[in-house]
Amino acid sequence: MPLQALIDDALAQTAPGRCVWVALSGGLDSSLLLSLAADACRRHPRPLRALHVHHGLQAAADDFEGHCRELCERLGVALRVARVEVDRVNGQGLEGAAREARYAAFLRHVTAGESLWLAQHRDDQAETLMLAALRGSGVRGLAGMPAARDWQGRRLLRPLLDIPRARLEAAAARRGLAWTEDPSNAECDQDRNYLRHAVLPRLAERWPQAGRSLSRSAALCAEADGLLAELAGLDLAGLGGDPGRLSLDGLSRLSAPRRRLLVRHCCERLGLALPPARRLESLLAQLGARVDAEVRVAWDGGEARVWRGHLYLLAPMQVLPSTWEVEWDECGPLVTPFGRSTTALVGPGGGSETGEQRLRATPRRGGERLRLAGRGRRDLKRLLQELEVPPWRRERLVVVWSGAAPVAVLDPVDEQWLVLSEGWRASPP
Repeated sequence: MPLQALIDDALAQTAPGRCVWVALSGGLDSSLLLSLAADACRRHPRPLRALHVHHGLQAAADDFEGHCRELCERLGVALRVARVEVDRVNGQGLEGAAREARYAAFLRHVTAGESLWLAQHRDDQAETLMLAALRGSGVRGLAGMPAARDWQGRRLLRPLLDIPRARLEAAAARRGLAWTEDPSNAECDQDRNYLRHAVLPRLAERWPQAGRSLSRSAALCAEADGLLAELAGLDLAGLGGDPGRLSLDGLSRLSAPRRRLLVRHCCERLGLALPPARRLESLLAQLGARVDAEVRVAWDGGEARVWRGHLYLLAPMQVLPSTWEVEWDECGPLVTPFGRSTTALVGPGGGSETGEQRLRATPRRGGERLRLAGRGRRDLKRLLQELEVPPWRRERLVVVWSGAAPVAVLDPVDEQWLVLSEGWRASPP
C-alpha cells in the first residue's frame, strides 16, 4: 500500500476537529511521518502539531531541536518543545529512563481525546521482538509494539510499523527531505543498537525476509495476546467480575497458567504494575494458606492480600502517621495525608461543634468505644469486624473526636463514614 494511503487511513481514526500530534525526534522516520501527515491534513483538514522532546542527554540535542524547528516552519506545522530531565539512577537504564521521561511529556502536552503518532517501523519492531525474546518475555512482550492502542485517554498510532526502513529512506529521498542522525545510534553499547548494527544485518544476509518474518511473528503474538485477554475476561466474569477481589475457591478451579493469566489481567484492569514472575509464583503458592494466616505479597506498584476466602489486589497501601492530628473549625471537608475528603459530619446540635469544643481527627489507636443508637457503647475493633472491614483498611482509618469521646470513623480513601455515634450523621459538605 502506498505510504500516503497508510497515512490517510490513520488520519481517518481521528475525529474531525481533534488534533493529531506527531512525536518528532528529527530523525528520518519522524521527519518523514510529519511530512506525510502534513500532506494528509491538507487534503483532509485536521489540526496538526509536532511535539519534540528535548532529553538534553548529548551535545547534539540542541541541533535536533533546531532541525525540528526548521522542518516545522517549512511544512507550516506548529511545534511544541518539551524539555525533560532523565532520571539516570532509577534502575531502568538510560534507555528506559529516557522513554519514561518521553511518555510523561506526551501525557502533559497531548490532551485526552487527541491522537499521537509515533514513527517506529518494521525494523524497530523486529528489534523489539528480539529484545523481548532475549529477556525471556511471554506472549505480551513478544507481541512487540501495537500499531494502535488507547493510552491514558489518548490514541497512539504507529502508521509506519509495517514498513521497512529502506523504503522510508527511498521515500524521504524522493521528497528531498533532510533529517538528523543521532550519533548515539551508531554506538553498540546499547542492546538495541547492537541488534541493529551487528545482529539483524547478519540475519538478513542468510534470511533476506528476516525483518518481515519477525514482524509477522510479533503480529501473531499480538493476536494470541488478545485471545488470552478474552479468556481472562471470561474467567474474571465467572469469579464475580471484580478485578480487585477474587474468590479463592474459584481460583482453585483454574489451572496454574490461567491463575497467573487472571492475576495479571486483573492488575492491568486496576492500573497496577504487573507482579514479577517470582512474586506472582510466591503469591499463588500462598493461596491455600490457613484461614487466619496474614498473607501479603508486595511488589513495586502493587500488592496482594488474602482475607476471608478472597484474594485482594491493591495499590501500595499508605497508612496514617501515628503522630498525625488535626482540628476542624467546622465539620466540612477534612484534609488528611490521603487528600481532601469531600464528605461532612453533623453533630447532635445540628451544627459543626458541640458546645465550645472543636472536633479532632486522629489515626485509630485501639481501644476506642463509640455509643451507638440502641446498642450502647461498643468497641470499635468489634464493630469493624462486624462490618467486615479488611485489616489493611483499618490501618488507614480516621477517628473523629468530640472532646474525649470518639464520635465517628472515616475511611478517607473511599470517603466513607463507617461508624457514627448516636446523634451524629453524615452530610454533604
